[in-house]
Amino acid sequence: FLNFVAEIRGYRGAQVKDKVNLAIEQLELESVINKPIETLSKGFKRRLGLAQSILHDPDVLILDEPTDGLDPNQKHQVRGLIKDMAPDKAIIISTHLLEEVAAVCSRAIIISEGKIVFDGTPDDFAARSSIHNAVTIRLTGENLDRVRSEIEGIEDVHRIETVNGTGVLRLIPKDGAVIVEKVSLLMRDKGFKVDEIFVERGHLDEVFRDLTIAN
Repeated sequence: FLNFVAEIRGYRGAQVKDKVNLAIEQLELESVINKPIETLSKGFKRRLGLAQSILHDPDVLILDEPTDGLDPNQKHQVRGLIKDMAPDKAIIISTHLLEEVAAVCSRAIIISEGKIVFDGTPDDFAARSSIHNAVTIRLTGENLDRVRSEIEGIEDVHRIETVNGTGVLRLIPKDGAVIVEKVSLLMRDKGFKVDEIFVERGHLDEVFRDLTIAN
């Protein structure tokens, strides 16, 4: 199949072999090169389709759900390939997987009912989440009421949530302010035992729902 694609793209002789071998290597298709296409798994069919699309090294590449049907390792490989090609190509990806946006895109456009409802970077997209820059803390053996009381004195903390009724607190900042440094210093100065602390990037699915349902 890939030999056929190379030939209709105008390659001949050694060029066909070189182009096909490069595509096979990039998509790791060595184990199935002699198998009929109809016997391949969905993941391998997806990778074969991507191989034929990049075989002629196009300047513009349009991909529809490029990692659909792939296992986590294959997704990582394909996303790595897309990132490697990105500096030299215009790559447009159509996808419903929001994790794809965060993983490989430098610009995101959300279309709902034929209208563009968002156009910006993935960071801009995540920043619209209600928990963007929120700080989540997991504590062990601490009096949460005392911890909450101390946190309430931090400027730019809008509200404090208890997550799933456990020893986990989520601190929602005012207007997406960066509060992690202030929170970390407070935990250290007060001697609170913190098992884990991290900054929430934002829930992309929440933003997507808000944009599309509102539209």
